[in-house]
Order: sequence, then C-alpha cells, then structure tokens
Amino acid sequence: MKLTPHEIRVLGTLCEKQRTVPDTYPLSLNALLAGCNQKTSRQPVMELSEAAVAIALDRLRELKLVVDVSGGRVTRFAHQFEKTVGVPGPAAALLIVLMLRGPQTAGELRLNCERLYSFADISSVEAFLAELAEREAPLVRELPRAPGARENRWAHLLGDEDFSDFSPSTVKMTADTELAALSVRVEVLEQEVAELKRLLRAPQ
Repeated sequence: MKLTPHEIRVLGTLCEKQRTVPDTYPLSLNALLAGCNQKTSRQPVMELSEAAVAIALDRLRELKLVVDVSGGRVTRFAHQFEKTVGVPGPAAALLIVLMLRGPQTAGELRLNCERLYSFADISSVEAFLAELAEREAPLVRELPRAPGARENRWAHLLGDEDFSDFSPSTVKMTADTELAALSVRVEVLEQEVAELKRLLRAPQ
C-alpha cells in the first residue's frame, strides 16, 4: 500500500476526527476538507481543494480504507483503517499522528497522541512502534539520528515519501516539549468549550 500525500492526509483526518469529535463523525465533505486544511496539528500544512479530496476519497474507497455512509441530506465518509490494515487501537493512534504530523520521536508521539490514546509511558510507545516495524509488511521505520539530536525519530511507511533528510531545519516541527504540551492542552480545552456550547444550544 503506497498512498499519496493527499490520500494520507484524508485518511489521517478521518481517523483523527473519529476519536476527537465523535459527535460529528462520519464527516461530510466540507468537514473533511476543513480537517485536512486545518493549521494546527498538521505537518505540513496543506491547502487541498474539494476536487483533490474527492480524488483521494475515490482511491481510498478502492483500497477499502474509506466507505460512504448513507442517510441524511449529505454524503458522509468513514474510515476502515484499523480493520483493513489490521492494527490495534494504540498502534493506530501512533500511525494517525505520524500521518498527520510527520516523523517524531517516541516522546513526541506519546505527547501528540494524548487526545487519541493515552500511553502509560514512553516504553509502551516504543513497544507498539517495534511491533509495527517488525510486521511482515512494516508500517513504520526508525530513521537515522539527525546531527545533534538525542533521540531517533520514527516515520510511517504508508506512502512513498523519503524521510531520510527530514529534520527540524527543513520542516517546521514541535521541538520544545513544554510548547507541545501547551498546544495539546489548548486543543483539548477548545474541544471541551465546543462541546459545552453544543450542549447549551441543544433543546432542553
């Protein structure tokens, strides 16, 4: 399975939104487009068109990774990633974050997975990464350590990207742990506020 960057973004967004905003999942095309192009929790930031998302959805359907969900006034889309690829929830969370944010260390993955799955410690992250790397058809690989880096980064193998020269100097990444933690907290709070607003607007 070799997905294009657009297909990876669409699939990763569907997987993410199922876990973070289950009340609005499956997603309409407009909601999916907004999720693909959002400025936070994405590396790189993209500006996909509606046509590009539709083309990506067509191929993902062929691969049995996405299905249309009937009902309502608009077509909605749901993923079958975990079922089709055959990975448990914690491993899927790691792959989702790698699809949406690019190569990361085990520590960064643990932090950025917080909204998708809460890992007890870095060792558990590393254990799932090792399982994904040791599959007959590996889904992740450990990258060579970048000059000056203290930890190796991991990358997914769902596409054909070459991450050999991926580094903070060529791609903007979250390197400061405290800043990354703050970003996660802000996202969680924003989601809680949105849910409270929805509840307040709901008929009593």
